[in-house]
Amino acid sequence: MKYVIGVDLGTSAVKILLVDQQGAVVETVSKPYPLIHEKNGYSEQDPQHWVDQTAAGLKELLGIFGGNAEDIEGISFSGQMHGLVLLDENNEVLRPAILWNDTRTTAECQQIYDVIGQEKLLEITKNPALEGFTLPKILWVQKHEPEIFKKVKSFVLPKDYLRYKLTGKLQMELSDAAGTLLLDVTHKQWSQEICDLLELDFSMCPPLVESHEEIGTVITEFASASGLSQSTRVFAGGADNACGAIGAGILEEGKTLCSIGTSGVVLSYEAQGNKDFGGKVHYFNHAAPNVFYTMGVTLAAGYSLSWFKETFAPEVSFDELLSDIDQVPAGSNGLVFTPYLVGERTPHADAVIRGSFIGMDGSHRRKDFARAVLEGITFSLQESISIFRENGKTIDTIVSIGGGAQNGDWLQMQADIFDAKIVRLTSEQGPGMGAAMLAAFGCSWFQTLQECADAFLQEDKQYLPIEENVLAYKKLFPIYQQVYENTKDLNSKLLEFRK
Repeated sequence: MKYVIGVDLGTSAVKILLVDQQGAVVETVSKPYPLIHEKNGYSEQDPQHWVDQTAAGLKELLGIFGGNAEDIEGISFSGQMHGLVLLDENNEVLRPAILWNDTRTTAECQQIYDVIGQEKLLEITKNPALEGFTLPKILWVQKHEPEIFKKVKSFVLPKDYLRYKLTGKLQMELSDAAGTLLLDVTHKQWSQEICDLLELDFSMCPPLVESHEEIGTVITEFASASGLSQSTRVFAGGADNACGAIGAGILEEGKTLCSIGTSGVVLSYEAQGNKDFGGKVHYFNHAAPNVFYTMGVTLAAGYSLSWFKETFAPEVSFDELLSDIDQVPAGSNGLVFTPYLVGERTPHADAVIRGSFIGMDGSHRRKDFARAVLEGITFSLQESISIFRENGKTIDTIVSIGGGAQNGDWLQMQADIFDAKIVRLTSEQGPGMGAAMLAAFGCSWFQTLQECADAFLQEDKQYLPIEENVLAYKKLFPIYQQVYENTKDLNSKLLEFRK
């Protein structure tokens, strides 16, 4: 029996999956690492922690497995997007990595618009300038840490640095490069024009590789630290959302992913790179060959539910909190919640907006509030689906993963609000499975990633829209959308009172 390994390099931990040729997860190991919050809004990590904990995790995994390391044919990666790792001429790390959730770069985003222009930026990169992306971080270091910036020879993203430490070869993979604001997404090449306009050395952009591309094998040093065989084939891997899409089988037109964790993502397959969404949703290269995906983000999706539980019902479990929401009709008896607890991303890139309960009266009980929270989260994700549909996309099948797939009433709610078939998978491993599938495809276990998905992924249950609820939610959704416009100015005025 041959095996592959999927390494999911997350923000708080690395998760490692050992997968056999039937797609069964044989073993999993997770190893945490710390975040560095030096100042408010700063979020950094030491890249050496990624390397050390991945090596330790692999060693532990192989110890549990007990099999022959030579039976592991390939390894690939999923990684947290946008993080900036700066390297000197010897490929040594110059400073801690600045992560995707770091918000220090508002001025640099404005600088990008001032120099390049919003229209030109969207034309080339398909995405707006947001604090989370990589280019604003590069400009911040250039401005605030000039002595360090003088030593910069190249930059990579987190999982690309980890892969370099496995292989000794430095490249950046396309689906991650799409989140830098330096890639010409349609033409799959670095933008000389953006580099020139911002006076950045084009040579700092590393060679680009496809997600399924074989990079090499494991070098002696890492093999010794991890227990991997030096014959293990190493494949490029992909951005976490791209790998999550592969791991959920989002590999053909009409298929969409709804992933509800702390944040929420609606991600849809795109065969072409030439659609114009006006920057309202993200537009990236997929980890599947020669295709793309579009994505909308709700910042406080599952977090809204966690906040509600911890604030108003800390003594109960999530199952108990949601046990009677089926007794509440669609629309929560006229109660609407907006999940803007930490601002919002899609379709409102607004750091100031905050959440609301609208329509409260004395008859409402905890079950009404609990259902309203779920409806509000789902309405926020529906904003992205609406943008997709307004731009001609057909969305009829949505694979739901994460916390939103753990409750049958919530899955039915998604079917009703999205007006689409909702699919829950039998086994959900997220981006780590997508990484393992890239390795399996790279090892030629399958002719296509779709064949791999057909073999590895099985449906557990489908939820179809209930017409009566669909009609109710179609009336309620425009009311939900009005809450943002009607509270935007109020929240701006309340900003001075936030402590």
